[in-house]
Amino acid sequence: MSDSEIPHGDGRPVDAYLDLLRIRMETEDYRLLLRMVEPVLQAIEEERLSSLDLALDTGTEDELPQEVRDEAALVIATAVTGRLDNEVIEIDVDDTGPVRIVTDASTASDPDRLAEIADYIRERHRQTEELRGIAEVSGLPTDF
Repeated sequence: MSDSEIPHGDGRPVDAYLDLLRIRMETEDYRLLLRMVEPVLQAIEEERLSSLDLALDTGTEDELPQEVRDEAALVIATAVTGRLDNEVIEIDVDDTGPVRIVTDASTASDPDRLAEIADYIRERHRQTEELRGIAEVSGLPTDF
């Protein structure tokens, strides 16, 4: 889907958000953002999102500016939720360090809810490390 193929004007919040980003972002960053989100928006449109794998963290800071990654996450969240009040926040999780997540504004401002999310992330990290250890001992790949 190219920029001209992204539906505009039908009142979808994601279209309004993309229009705002087109005005606000540098042209090259906006084009990079579109290349990232177009497959996801197309999958959402075709209701085949479950078969799509998207990594906003490429592992190297030089490839993709953090702002573009954050905006891509917000575009996708807007497309999925239909809400324009999503925020990217960073939660410091002891075992993994800072983790960036997308959430709604009320959750982002609720310390108790953020603590629950951090606990969930810690538990998932613990489970992943446990599974990685089992896979290593079993001679299976550990890159999950």
